[in-house]
Amino acid sequence: MAIDGARSEKTERKAELTVGQRFVVTIEKIAHGGHFIARHQGAVIFVRHAIPGEEVEIEITGTGSSFNRADVVNVVTASQDRVSAPCQFAHRSGCGGCDFQHISLPRQRDLKAEVITEQFSRIAKQDIRVEVEEVGGALGYRTRFSAVTTRDGALGFRQARSNKVVPVSDCRILQPEINYQELSNRKWKGDLRVEVTFSTNAERTIATGYLRDESPVRTSEGPDVASYKVNDFPLEVSQRSFWQSHKSAPKVLTDAVLKYAQLKAGDQVLDLYGGVGLFTSQFLELVTENGRIDLVEGSKSATGDALRNFANHKNVGVHTGDVEKILPRFSKADVIVLDPPREGAGKNVVASMVSLKPRTIVYVACDPAALARDTAYLAESGYALSQIRAFDLFPMTQHIESVALFQPVKVS
Repeated sequence: MAIDGARSEKTERKAELTVGQRFVVTIEKIAHGGHFIARHQGAVIFVRHAIPGEEVEIEITGTGSSFNRADVVNVVTASQDRVSAPCQFAHRSGCGGCDFQHISLPRQRDLKAEVITEQFSRIAKQDIRVEVEEVGGALGYRTRFSAVTTRDGALGFRQARSNKVVPVSDCRILQPEINYQELSNRKWKGDLRVEVTFSTNAERTIATGYLRDESPVRTSEGPDVASYKVNDFPLEVSQRSFWQSHKSAPKVLTDAVLKYAQLKAGDQVLDLYGGVGLFTSQFLELVTENGRIDLVEGSKSATGDALRNFANHKNVGVHTGDVEKILPRFSKADVIVLDPPREGAGKNVVASMVSLKPRTIVYVACDPAALARDTAYLAESGYALSQIRAFDLFPMTQHIESVALFQPVKVS
């Protein structure tokens, strides 16, 4: 009876919330994913458009067994870091692209640093403190985007956690040269995917495809292969190939990677998840003709670009396929650089990297949780995190880019 009574008391303390319910809460802290944590009668709630320390009225938008979701509908006591969003579409019923337009820029970066600290503490069991570095202005930085059209052909973006398309006439985080307003004034076909890129040579490419069709989009305007230049090295990038979206990201990230990698003449380097060869292009001069770089990438489009980009460099090998499957083919590496997708590298890739006994591993990460998990795997395998930097390459959003340096633990 005592046990049953305890269970009953615990159940009573946790409120059962319903969608549409409104009440006032105090925001505790930020959570990974751009949400903020609040509690109500024992129930955990992930809240959008809040700031820690605020007292806000929220509306429940989703319920679950472990946590619930909600939006701020009224700010009772505002944080001193709350600002007016520069974009008219940045609100709970508007575009879901930007998470943090209501927060001052310095506080945005502080919150992202807190996310990194929390993820490393929870997942890697390590105490990490890092400053998220400012990279240029918070508006007009993005060189590529994916949009959708409504059934009536209006160009826009989806709401957060929804398939509803919100028509958007202007996007403030895009490079002005993309001329989004001109695109939004066009009469598009209904239910389209619209992908737009803008190269360093001022080439605008537009590719489209139907939402109901899973086939890749096709270029309808501009070059299918655009020209980019990073530190004077020319690179070709196809419309289907990955490229960093912040206009300053290629230089910022390559500079950070090079500083950590400390490449030497004659080094054998692995560039994993290497894309079209952004990092490889910057390694060539340092490893010299006596060194070798092997780029491994799963995208056939990207490796096709890489083969053209390095056609005149005999010491660059380009390998198309799953990194996990191809990596065991190598027997040695002095330096490994990896830039995996959001899910990270994983245990098997980490094990294969460590087996090559590199003196340095440089990890470029777009998700702090995946980086923290792989950090734990590396630590178990004798590679310690020695340095880490974080860059605000996605201002106004919750996304963070990090560059981490791992080196083998010296055994006394």
